[in-house]
Amino acid sequence: MTPGDFEARPLTPDRWDDFATLFGPQGACYGCWCTYFRVSAKDRQEMNADAKRMFMHERVAEGPPPGLLGYCDGQAIAWVQVGPRADLHQWNSPRTVSRPLSPGDATDPAVWAVSCFYMPRHQRGKGVSHKMLSEAILFAKGNAARVLEACPIDRTKQSKSIGLYVGSTRIFEAAGFAEVARRKDGRPLMRLELR
Repeated sequence: MTPGDFEARPLTPDRWDDFATLFGPQGACYGCWCTYFRVSAKDRQEMNADAKRMFMHERVAEGPPPGLLGYCDGQAIAWVQVGPRADLHQWNSPRTVSRPLSPGDATDPAVWAVSCFYMPRHQRGKGVSHKMLSEAILFAKGNAARVLEACPIDRTKQSKSIGLYVGSTRIFEAAGFAEVARRKDGRPLMRLELR
């Protein structure tokens, strides 16, 4: 992939078909449809892949865009979920490693999070996640975010592991994020001040 081939666009209703094609009939990541941080574990267990797909479809339709699609030669090849912490209820749970430093951060519209990445296996290991994170930072800045947070993983057993859906610590370090908490070994809470 050459730099000129790549672009990222917000996931708006007119791009739903691109998102659905990227995620495939099962909804990527074992049928998640990127609902993991949006729906409680109990409710998610009661939902099949179609229900999760419909949930995300409705979320995209109501706006604002819940993330960005990355394109190469006009084809969607990657996804990053980025938006206000307030939109990711499970990401803010007091029992999670991603819980906010301050309770107010969970509802502050200027505190954003990069919570998920997805790209098909054949796109992994090519630097696409770095490009998607760079675009996510620009998107957050352009939407008045003051802080951007992430809770990546330090390492996985395989370099192309699906466990990297939260992102690799090293890509956030390369983008200037700093560790602000570590509630579990290998899972830092990281932050980038945007203004």
